[in-house]
Amino acid sequence: MDFDFRDPEALRAYLFSQADEKYRKFNESLIPGVGVTIGVRTPVIKKLAKDIAKADFDGYLASCRCDYQEEKIVKGLVIAYAKAPVERRIELIKGFVPLIDNWAVCDVFCGALKEAQKEPKKYFDLISYYLEGQREYEIRFAAVMLLGHFINDEYIDRVLDIYQGISHDSYYVKMAVAWGLSVCYVKFPEKTLELIKRQRLDPFTQNKAIQKCRESFRVSKEDKEMLNKYKIK
Repeated sequence: MDFDFRDPEALRAYLFSQADEKYRKFNESLIPGVGVTIGVRTPVIKKLAKDIAKADFDGYLASCRCDYQEEKIVKGLVIAYAKAPVERRIELIKGFVPLIDNWAVCDVFCGALKEAQKEPKKYFDLISYYLEGQREYEIRFAAVMLLGHFINDEYIDRVLDIYQGISHDSYYVKMAVAWGLSVCYVKFPEKTLELIKRQRLDPFTQNKAIQKCRESFRVSKEDKEMLNKYKIK
């Protein structure tokens, strides 16, 4: 990097130098209401975050700003990529999650936290903490972390119980749960089908989960037809 990434103005100037106006408009159309995006594509942001994480992530974190969506994503990715003990990273995550204000920041951040697969107990405890509240993007963070890192033999039963128990009016929470259930169905169809058959989810989440299953290339035609029977009218 030919600029000091610890200087928030220099970092912002770099991000603007990488902006794509068409992409900015497209991005804002997918994330209505955010209105403070620069228009930097994700691969550029990821490379920048990796470079910062390798260089001096503490120096960056001490001075960074998060006024623009891309600045938030850079910060989240630096936290995910930095070589740090799991306890330190979890503290950094706790400081970052309240900054999440849209699905894009949430989902990119969750996808990068691959350490959760190596330290499942610590991360599951973290997820459980966020499920106790009612803040929209904290619950989405929990739901997306589950679908990205915990749909496996050890955790599937707990994941399904959590998804069934999530009750929130937010569209973005409901969509995350529906997405998670579709991933559960791909990997554990019998267990997930039992939940779907009970029809205890709210109608929107139930029907969206079925829709996402039916859109998946990894679900058979026969299963797609069968799942239609459990839509809630």
